[in-house]
Amino acid sequence: MRLNPLTIKKIKRFKSIRRGYFSFILLLLMILSSFFAEMLVNSRALIVCYNGSYYFPVYESMNPGVKFGLDYDYETNYRQLQKRFKEEAKGNWVILPPVPYNPYENDLKEDNFPPFPPSFAEKHYLGTDNVGRDILARLVYGFRIAIIFSFLLLLFDYGIGISIGSAMGYFGGRFDLFFQRIIEIWSNVPFLYVIIIISSIVVPSFFTLILIMAFFGWIGMTWTIRTVTYKEKAREYILAARALGASNSRIIFRHIIPNTISVIVTYAPFAVSGGIVALTSLDYLGFGLAPPTPSWGELLQQGWIHMDSWWIGSSVIGAMTITLVTVTFIGEAVREAFDPKMYSTYE
Repeated sequence: MRLNPLTIKKIKRFKSIRRGYFSFILLLLMILSSFFAEMLVNSRALIVCYNGSYYFPVYESMNPGVKFGLDYDYETNYRQLQKRFKEEAKGNWVILPPVPYNPYENDLKEDNFPPFPPSFAEKHYLGTDNVGRDILARLVYGFRIAIIFSFLLLLFDYGIGISIGSAMGYFGGRFDLFFQRIIEIWSNVPFLYVIIIISSIVVPSFFTLILIMAFFGWIGMTWTIRTVTYKEKAREYILAARALGASNSRIIFRHIIPNTISVIVTYAPFAVSGGIVALTSLDYLGFGLAPPTPSWGELLQQGWIHMDSWWIGSSVIGAMTITLVTVTFIGEAVREAFDPKMYSTYE
């Protein structure tokens, strides 16, 4: 597929803005790492060599301990298995992920209570939370949930907002006035109260939260697309398309929306950061995802409760700062790359 020369030019502009370009690479690496988190952060081994046979527990179903010569039928503790193989020195070996803990596992100690501080010897690089779960594991899996949540919310908001906004701007008249009144009423509904009421009735699930937030999140994009559509439909190429007999749907989807792509792309990074902050805030207040789901908001709440355990709060605040600053830099770079006024010369 050949890209439009103008699109290539905008991509080159984006690459020239180093802060945004390197932030995009960093965010892409973070997303890829979270999507393949099972290979990096997991209590299951990557490879087990036992009596000449190879096992790949990450990609297999549960392996009971008896399969590797242990005396129990529940899932193998691969950290203990690794120590045992080293002590026996019979040629068997285990390769564990860099962080050999899953986000739900409680790593407790005798005569001591969590949270435990960071320890490189035990591979709790950012310590544990108040029930002994590895913080780095919960940060990684929590980021994956937050980024998927943000992208799905973005699709819902953009799908509704672009459809209604372009229709309002194109048809105008009573159709536009009708949806204006609906939006004005809808925007005055207290979003947080709706979440509280629903959370008091049922435990909100991942998709329930997306649907609730999508019901309120489409309004901003609708107003923006409506304004841009009003501007675009008065241009000569729209008049020419009408004169050639193009249908309304073809004009909207083949002419107007492609010519507003710069606005859509510019708002996307900021919408993603808004989705992450929204989910984190709801989890912090206790109205988000049900425990024990890995959540940045839940870790932030723990950091507030356990102020003496500095590693909890500082870890999640650092992760949020890096993520939000990265997304903001990307958004600024995209805006500059797609803004023709930034590169125009007036004579």
